[in-house]
Amino acid sequence: MGQVGKRLALIDGVEKVTGQMRFAADDAVAGLAHAALLFSPHPHARVLSLDAGKVLAMAGVIGVWWHQTTPQNGYNSAIWLAGQQLLADERMFPAVVRHVGDRVAVVLADTEATARAAIELLEVTYDVLPAILSPEGAQAHTGPTVDADRQPTYLNPVAEVALDHGDVAAAFARASHVSQTHVTTPRSHHCAIETHVCRAWPEANDRIAIHSPCQSVFAVQAVVAQALGIAADRLHVTKSPIGGSFGGKAEPILDPICAFLAMQTGRVVQLQLSRHETFTATRTRSATEGRIRIALAADGRILGRDVDVTVDIGAYCTGGAYLPGSMLQRLVRLYDVPAERYRGRAVYTNTLPTGAFRGYGSPQIHALGEIALDLAARDAGFDPVALRLRNIVGPGAIDPWQGLNLGNARGADCLRRGAKAFGWEARAKLAPGTGRFRRGVGMAAATHINGCFPGDDESTTATLGLQADGGILLNCALHDLGCGSDTTLAQIAAEVMGLGLQNIRVTPADTDTCTYDLGTRASRMTYIVGEAVRKVALALDQAIRDAAALALNAAPQDLLLHQGCVQSTQTRISLADLAAWLTRRNTALPVATQTHRATANPGSFAVHFAEVEVDTLTGRVQVTDYLAAHDIGRAINPMLVEGQIHGGIQIGLGYALYEDVAVDPGTGRLRGDSFARYTLANAPEMPPVRTLLVEKVEPTGPFGAKAVGEIATVAVAPALVNAVNAALGTRLTDLPLLPERIILAMQN
Repeated sequence: MGQVGKRLALIDGVEKVTGQMRFAADDAVAGLAHAALLFSPHPHARVLSLDAGKVLAMAGVIGVWWHQTTPQNGYNSAIWLAGQQLLADERMFPAVVRHVGDRVAVVLADTEATARAAIELLEVTYDVLPAILSPEGAQAHTGPTVDADRQPTYLNPVAEVALDHGDVAAAFARASHVSQTHVTTPRSHHCAIETHVCRAWPEANDRIAIHSPCQSVFAVQAVVAQALGIAADRLHVTKSPIGGSFGGKAEPILDPICAFLAMQTGRVVQLQLSRHETFTATRTRSATEGRIRIALAADGRILGRDVDVTVDIGAYCTGGAYLPGSMLQRLVRLYDVPAERYRGRAVYTNTLPTGAFRGYGSPQIHALGEIALDLAARDAGFDPVALRLRNIVGPGAIDPWQGLNLGNARGADCLRRGAKAFGWEARAKLAPGTGRFRRGVGMAAATHINGCFPGDDESTTATLGLQADGGILLNCALHDLGCGSDTTLAQIAAEVMGLGLQNIRVTPADTDTCTYDLGTRASRMTYIVGEAVRKVALALDQAIRDAAALALNAAPQDLLLHQGCVQSTQTRISLADLAAWLTRRNTALPVATQTHRATANPGSFAVHFAEVEVDTLTGRVQVTDYLAAHDIGRAINPMLVEGQIHGGIQIGLGYALYEDVAVDPGTGRLRGDSFARYTLANAPEMPPVRTLLVEKVEPTGPFGAKAVGEIATVAVAPALVNAVNAALGTRLTDLPLLPERIILAMQN
């Protein structure tokens, strides 16, 4: 049927645009109880007492819970596997709150309005404690992360990672040009349209059901089990459709509380955050501060780099312990640098916890590396594209940290083809002008991963089965975050089996019916899960031909699946008729299950080019042209790939120019805590965008495909910063490029 490579609409697109899709909070349920949370107004305080007398006297209030009446099991909301060891420093309701917005108490009532009104009447006594609100203060608050009883100490650093590769001192000693750059990146918020929400209810056999817009049903199961201190198999988790995530729903934040309330009351419980609460009480991208020295040879070869990065992970570890290593992994995969020194650390502060956000360290480390490389190129007199071409890794390169083969790495193709399509050579030579409005062009390169290999749990299992109507049902722990991964995987299955996309049905992830999977993270859905689907489709194809051989009195090897039929040169039978024939004979319909375990982790690559116009009077930046060249192996669905790139550019544009939740250094409160106070890149700010897909197949990916979802946003911020610096002759390195920063830089 030729499904791979086609620009096909989402399989759930009609449901979405007509409003038929039901999200987690949409369905009315008889007897639904609503929860509301009380959050800490202090960045660090001991919760001494809670008086709930007025609340418990209110009509419609079911109960009130806080740290003295809830489990105090330590857990980490970023685990994805039962038994996984990661610093367990969270509690559902801690005795000591550690950031503004930390959870203090919960009220359950018959209506949401009652629950929210009741929260205002709770009387809490706090003992306010000293707060650390900056990474600088955090690095003075040092010690082991756990005490003798393995309890968290909240001392720093939470994690440290180091790499010494090659002779860095010698590299700098023989360099013709040495540059040093300091870059800071902000906390940014996911801003998904759907706020955080969860539902839970009791099921038979002393089990609790959880229905959640999550990125992994098995992660929800593992985290809630850890928080409640119960066996994971007592939790039945199903995924609801997701109204946007971008990593913000990778961690189960509300699920432990929702499940606990359902256990306590026997009611169907819903807990949904407001927009303000989603800003102040969930997760953001981590802020970072980095310093990098680069040693260049006279011919532009990067001889060595020395990088030091501090990551502010906020009040709880979550997955922040992995960030310094993740950033190192991305850093050393882009250029062939013979000598590297890297020091990275994650530190606690009494601020909102941080977590995954489209790239998991890649946007931060590439901002540091690519802004610094552009400034080094300027100082040494190199063209930015030529300098990168001199150093970018090629096919079969081995990264110096994990020793992984980077596969069919086509970053150089992105550079060459992108520069030509953008007209870089001519445009880079144009003067920026001397009037109020200055124009400049910039570019940046990036790389990202394809899955979690060499992690020993990087595998997935998929099942395909023939249905009575001739359709094919795909069962796997899939988590489409709205980006179309269900459609992509269905296309892969349809391609193998000679079917149309409409013949493939995808079941939602469910811990009772699906085999374990890591979930949607680490750019693994197309590359890892897609390969599992390809393999199981081949197995079901064989099983169907074996069954049809009996019905058609033919040899299986002489049969072919095509357009919903099994056929040979002499005869054919539709899949629906085959299913009916087998059913009449009390024969099970063909089904196949395959497990795919990763053996590689190739790199995806991208190069972005941008033109900006800067108003030197106001400091405002308008992006006037944009081109994104991506090495994706092969586009399973070019339309969805392009959509991912457009969305990634929107997020990256905001990251570069506008977005910062901005923790107040005196109070620990967020200044950007609502859409009214947090500036996003909207339609008027978006430039014309062109995409260029470099399709050189990756042998280890399904039909040669690699990931695009996360890398789409990684190169945007440094490309825009580099363009602004080119337009103004400045050395701006602190994101976002707010107008006041631009004006100040021009005055210095």
